[in-house]
Amino acid sequence: MNINYEFDTISAIATPLGMGGVGVIRLSGEKAFDIIERIFSKKITEPGKIHHGWIVENELKIDEVIVLPFKNPNSYTGEDIIEIQCHGGPKVLKKILELTIQNGARIAQKGEFTKRAFLNKKLDLSQAEAVLDIIHAKTTNFAQKSANNLSGALTKEIANIKKGLFNLYSRMIAAIDFPEDVTEPEYSFVENEIKNCIENINKILKNANASNIMRQGIKIAIAGCPNAGKSSLFNALLNLERAIVTDIPGTTRDVIQESIDLDGIPATLIDTAGIRDNENIDKVEAIGIEYTKNCVENADLILFLFDWSKGFDENDALIYEMIENKPHIKIATKADIAEVPNPEAINISSKTGLNIELLKQKIKEAVLDKDSMETEFVTNQRQEECLVKAKNALTDALYATQNGELQDLISIDIKTALIALDEITGEVITDEILENIFEHFCIGK
Repeated sequence: MNINYEFDTISAIATPLGMGGVGVIRLSGEKAFDIIERIFSKKITEPGKIHHGWIVENELKIDEVIVLPFKNPNSYTGEDIIEIQCHGGPKVLKKILELTIQNGARIAQKGEFTKRAFLNKKLDLSQAEAVLDIIHAKTTNFAQKSANNLSGALTKEIANIKKGLFNLYSRMIAAIDFPEDVTEPEYSFVENEIKNCIENINKILKNANASNIMRQGIKIAIAGCPNAGKSSLFNALLNLERAIVTDIPGTTRDVIQESIDLDGIPATLIDTAGIRDNENIDKVEAIGIEYTKNCVENADLILFLFDWSKGFDENDALIYEMIENKPHIKIATKADIAEVPNPEAINISSKTGLNIELLKQKIKEAVLDKDSMETEFVTNQRQEECLVKAKNALTDALYATQNGELQDLISIDIKTALIALDEITGEVITDEILENIFEHFCIGK
């Protein structure tokens, strides 16, 4: 691993800029304690102990603060760290940051604190990426799974796969290097070991789609004729009177979007204008209908509504033709006043709440595999690409094993798989990949 690492002291504001009760400035590096001694009204007597005092400049008091000192290696980055908790006004934060720079620190780059934690072996790369996922988590569910990654759940899974592969690789190399002393492992044994590793990789990859959905979210468009109950359902799912609901056709003329957590799935819920072909519609409603068609085209899932109290008519059929080949859920609305349930749809009532929870469950089932939410950890695209690379190499090794090829050739594919797995946790990594990962962090983390 060829990583350029400068041991200078870095400083950054670790909390979002803006008015707030508390703001945090973080220092990391060998000069951190020297810098705080120059700008803090009290002497730091004991690492790990809270110190209360004032940030000062030429004996002028700047702000009353709490200082948290950490000595290496017992810190987040593995270096000396000082955290200054001050009042959260942007002027105060910027002034204290300037003082740290004037006294020997430099502004931290994006993600540099976590990058140093990785380089100092306080975190592996998958754990460092988990920090970013926690920061940007859109749901509690995803935040929890990311926390599991941070605690080492994914690392443990990868380590188990690598352990079996490494033992197999070691036996094969020993037999190649010392043929008189070590016997080659049986081909049946090699085959079984490779199959077990491929199976374990597949278990992780099976949940890749769920991981991406939980990280990025989905777009859900509510579509149907005017007065089909779209805005009422929109409000019911949000549990909020967000959209205007009337019995006048064409009330919703624009696209309304809101974020919602659907049982762990971050979703953008889109209420759209009712689709109708009518010479009497005005220009504004016509524009709204065009927006609706664009939303339907780009949505990950469509909730197709029709007013079942009036039956399924030709206008409903025309709209359904537009979306029937796209991922969708058919919903019969106003079930509380319909004579009988519709056997081909989910029957709901936004007014009474009938089957709203059932609909949420159906949405979840429509976008995720049955068991995909049960995984303890999540993966990202980079990690999935490494897993696929390892799987492909093992598939080649399995084919060669089943055809009785030389084990020194089989071992090359096994080594390729091991290197791909090492990339996940960072034992093997390039400067380019590392910079790309930490570029997505905020400054101060």
